[in-house]
Amino acid sequence: MTDRYASFVRSGAGRALVKRLGLPDPPRLRRHTPGDPLASGPVLLGAATGGRLAEPTRKILTAAGVELRDPDAVESTERFAALVYDATGITDSTDLRRLYDFFHPRARSVLPSGRVVVLGTPPEECGSPREATAQRALEGLTRSIGKEFGRGVTAQLVYATKGPDAGTWTSLEATLRFLLSGRSAYVSGQVVRVGAGTAGPPADWDRPLDGQVVLVTGAARGIGAALARVLARDGARVVALDVPAAGDELAAVANEIGGTAVQLDLTAPDAPDRLAGHLADRHGRVDVVVHNAGITRDKTLGRMDADRWDSVIDVNLSSQERINDVLLERELIPAGGRIVSVSSIAGIAGNRGQTNYATSKAGVVGLVESLAPALRARQISVNAVAPGFIETRLTARIPLAIREAGRRMNSMSQGGLPVDVAETIGWLAWPASGAVSGNVVRVCGQSLLGA
Repeated sequence: MTDRYASFVRSGAGRALVKRLGLPDPPRLRRHTPGDPLASGPVLLGAATGGRLAEPTRKILTAAGVELRDPDAVESTERFAALVYDATGITDSTDLRRLYDFFHPRARSVLPSGRVVVLGTPPEECGSPREATAQRALEGLTRSIGKEFGRGVTAQLVYATKGPDAGTWTSLEATLRFLLSGRSAYVSGQVVRVGAGTAGPPADWDRPLDGQVVLVTGAARGIGAALARVLARDGARVVALDVPAAGDELAAVANEIGGTAVQLDLTAPDAPDRLAGHLADRHGRVDVVVHNAGITRDKTLGRMDADRWDSVIDVNLSSQERINDVLLERELIPAGGRIVSVSSIAGIAGNRGQTNYATSKAGVVGLVESLAPALRARQISVNAVAPGFIETRLTARIPLAIREAGRRMNSMSQGGLPVDVAETIGWLAWPASGAVSGNVVRVCGQSLLGA
């Protein structure tokens, strides 16, 4: 679907009109292309006194080929692809002034489509209420930067556990590689938690899913098809699943990526058993399960019939629970496995005319929050992504005024693309991200809804 307003804005006449009238100005976003450098220019790395993550971060980024700059040795006119700040040394509200001292003089020094990443300590792991208070304040900083810096600049907060193990460092590297790259183009204002867990670095960061068996439901079109392509590009053996009615499109996607197609209605009583049998017979396991299949049946609650309610809850939520139960019971998801579910900002903020959909997607958030601690002992991570306005055939049917509001009411002033959701799920699916668990990451360009 073409965003004609964004195309017009990028023309000579459009730019002049936007400037004169103060209209939304959608920037060109830097998206990932294989072979791209991690950062598009030098990265400034700063730290509060006593910070514990600056040196590990320096080692990670240096090994990744990033050109690092020190705050004490840069020209005032120098511009950066990213600002990374270790705020773990901030232990009192009075220390928050250090954030101002670092970011204030550099607010205009970040290149278009640049990145801001702040590293902190999870408030619940802090040694005192004052430290916890100061660390929680970092969320307000990063979300505001995401709304202020403009020009496609994103801002994120990464809380890394205070008792790190090897898995933590690997997953911190995976998270930095995602957030600093073009893969995270439409992700901003997010809080990512990196804990302890099983995670191993890939032999090749350009193919972080080499040898992994990945199941993608709802893979025939839209976000699901983009997912299958991204995961296959990253080295995965993709099992693409969709309903029999989408068989031709599903086969086309599977053939394109060299994967396998499974036609299955997930709401059928025997669906979990049939799926488990297929995975066991063909692959012996499934390393990553991506629950992407979903439907909408929109009506206001007072006008909604029971079938609309039941079908949305069943497809979007209950089928995920049933499949998880069988795959886990039969131990088809091994230690180091990952489960990634697709929620929605509707499940966070609610949406008029979508009580069934919002309920199901809020349930997906609950599934992640409840399963993450339960699966920790089995060394299986579980996370969710929550897309905002993504340019698909579904959003193309939305009335024009509502569609334009969805596109413009975010920090990027534009809708996202299916590949933006796919790249985010791809990062959560990497074995290197195994210590990232219990997260719900919005892919919404920092939408104002629910913010």
